[in-house]
Amino acid sequence: MLGSGAKATKPSFVSYISPEEIHIKKPTEKEVNLHLLPGELLLCEASTVYKYIQEDGSDRGTYGKLVCTNFKIAFLDDDSATNENEPQFKNKIVGENDITLQCVDQIYGVYDEKKKLLTGQLRKYPEKLIIYCKDLRVFHFCLRYTKEEEVKRIVSGIVHHSQTPKLLKRLFLFSYASAAPNNTDGRNQTVMFDTLEDWRYELERTKGNVKYKAVTTNEGYRVSEKLPLYFVVPICISEESILKYEGRGIPIWCWSCHSGAALLKMSAFPKEQDDSTSQMQKAFLDGIYKTISKPPYELLKTEDLSSSLPSLQDIQTAYTRFKQLFLIDNSTDFWATDVKWFSLLESTNWLEIIRRVLKKAIEVAECLERQHTNVLLIEESATDLCCVISSLVQVMMDSYSRTKSGFQSLIQKEWVIGGHSFLDRCNHLHKSDKDEAPVFLLLLNCVWQLVQQYPPAFEFTETYLTVLSDSLYVPIFSTFFFNSQHQKDINTSGESLKIQSGPFRFLTVWDWSVQFDPKAQAFLNNPLYAEKPKPDKSQRKTARFKHQRQLSLPLTQTKSSTKRGFFREETDYLIKNILGKRIGKFINSSDESPNSFREFYDSWHSKPVDYHGLLLPRIDGPEIKVWAQRYLRWIPEAQLPGGGTIATTAKILELMEEVQSLQRQSVKPALPTSTWKDLEDEDDLVKRDDEFVDLGGEML
Repeated sequence: MLGSGAKATKPSFVSYISPEEIHIKKPTEKEVNLHLLPGELLLCEASTVYKYIQEDGSDRGTYGKLVCTNFKIAFLDDDSATNENEPQFKNKIVGENDITLQCVDQIYGVYDEKKKLLTGQLRKYPEKLIIYCKDLRVFHFCLRYTKEEEVKRIVSGIVHHSQTPKLLKRLFLFSYASAAPNNTDGRNQTVMFDTLEDWRYELERTKGNVKYKAVTTNEGYRVSEKLPLYFVVPICISEESILKYEGRGIPIWCWSCHSGAALLKMSAFPKEQDDSTSQMQKAFLDGIYKTISKPPYELLKTEDLSSSLPSLQDIQTAYTRFKQLFLIDNSTDFWATDVKWFSLLESTNWLEIIRRVLKKAIEVAECLERQHTNVLLIEESATDLCCVISSLVQVMMDSYSRTKSGFQSLIQKEWVIGGHSFLDRCNHLHKSDKDEAPVFLLLLNCVWQLVQQYPPAFEFTETYLTVLSDSLYVPIFSTFFFNSQHQKDINTSGESLKIQSGPFRFLTVWDWSVQFDPKAQAFLNNPLYAEKPKPDKSQRKTARFKHQRQLSLPLTQTKSSTKRGFFREETDYLIKNILGKRIGKFINSSDESPNSFREFYDSWHSKPVDYHGLLLPRIDGPEIKVWAQRYLRWIPEAQLPGGGTIATTAKILELMEEVQSLQRQSVKPALPTSTWKDLEDEDDLVKRDDEFVDLGGEML
């Protein structure tokens, strides 16, 4: 009864009146106008389409018009003509009854109560249409009362424009940018990492400029089309070496820890090499690693993510199984699985993959934080699991990455500029399913685990993460629609895209004002965020002590490694593997005890949480939860218009606005909640106690 192949239980009661006739509304004379974006064109439409309400499994619904444009599929009901009862959290680009063409996952037609997947040319047209979306919404439309010619046009149009392969420049992204060239690119303080200065600033911020340098070797993409124009490498690496090896086998800097240890990533050399080439590459890597491992940071741990984490195919398979639990036709189907829910959930393996990824990130954090060891992540192209692990490590260890602008800058650095293949992994062009994998969604899912476990540590909310995952399928932003910076650049500067009215420019998703008005944007900001206090001169010593405490974990003394450096006994074996064969799991590559991870993990969790220091997720058993707001799209309590945590957050936001208003009027400076208790003396607390009214113990 799950997923797109679910079959509804056949009722024993026979009715001779169709459900639509029972709930039919009188035709309205209101003209419902379709709002078109710049560059958006109406392709086909159908009137008298009946849209079912999904939540309760009944046949209740409403009549309206179903349209398909070069941007979206939209249902316009009678209520669309009015602005009454609009939700507080409203997207200005994609409405509640809108589905962007990139968001369509599968389309089914219903023929005599039997569902059939619709692809390509259709010989017979269905009486009902079911659209399953990549954001896990499900839409049911009845075409029984629609004119036959309109049914043919709308069904053929929707299937063709959402399911068939297309060229990159046929995406709505280009139509919108051409028609609206003067839209401002608001970055909201997000560092885009498209200039040399951005990389130098990040090196200075993390104190990584002692051993690493930003290079311009790839200007004009003369080294590699997959690498960004600018990136950071160890100081010892020459531009000639980068050119010679075309960027492969070059350790690229991601981030530096406070201890001086660095997180790096590297794309492996091609597997097939002749002996002379292998020897040259071995000598090259040997020299680089010895330089990186200079005292006092003598160790370099190599982590081959291709062997220690699930493959992209495994991730895709697990997520496909997982989403079938939520792509339901109605709530009756969902609750019918209640008895075997946990076994079904476990069998998908999706939550286990999340747990394994979080565990790997903790292992890397341990090397950087406790062992002061450089960590080199290796992957074939270093643009998939490398992006996931490096991003998670920075979110756990760098409180800046837990602010909204910091997190957005992190995504730009590691994913957008870092060359993650968004176009292929999201299958935006419907060209090949074999490259599709929800790698970026996996990261957001892992970050969500941290957000729901430690809400005060994050400036953004789970709603922010949900909206960000939805933005993967909104083709007016270039952020998630290219495989590399090179691909974006050549498609931006092409002669065919030059227009008279101004320069050709894509929007970035980080300009949230494009999708939301200021009131709706408030839902993206966490009112409970424990903002890091800015110490003044009188508090500098106290703040410094706190900073030192958060950076050093209270762990037992560990035995120092007898192997002084990475290249002593393991050089030949590891180099051979790096050059071709799969590298083994080097979890215990040093002499650390097998229980080192558990000791590190348990010791950290036994201490009070510092929301601005190291943050480790709880990963045991039921601690890994389902992201309800993202996956339960049809349950009102889990969504923005309904109740649950979102309604609570809305009320808190209202209170916060009142508090901020009072703070602006007050002479007393506004202080973070975390410092109130420290700054108030006992006399003030006694006076506050006198202000309370004694209710005589009548309160329960």
